[in-house]
Amino acid sequence: MTVYVIAQLKFTDRAAYDRYQARFMEVFTRYSGTLLAADEAPRLLEGQTDREKVVLMSFPDEAAVTAWAQSPEYQEISKDRHAGADTVSVLVHGLGHV
Repeated sequence: MTVYVIAQLKFTDRAAYDRYQARFMEVFTRYSGTLLAADEAPRLLEGQTDREKVVLMSFPDEAAVTAWAQSPEYQEISKDRHAGADTVSVLVHGLGHV
């Protein structure tokens, strides 16, 4: 069952985040992920947020998300993401999930 990861970011060190972003796709594509959106100017429709970027990714299942997120390659580059952005990420199941 397809799952989605939604990440909302607030930049804290743009140079560090840019290092992460430069290496992201090389690692991401190894784990069956599809990048659906990455918007640094999302338009707020309701509520309040201090987030500056929204990223939407899909994976075939939770196992693929776990394999990607826990991989040594991703753990290495994510050091720059942690240094460069305050991130909130959520895993969302696609429709049809029981």
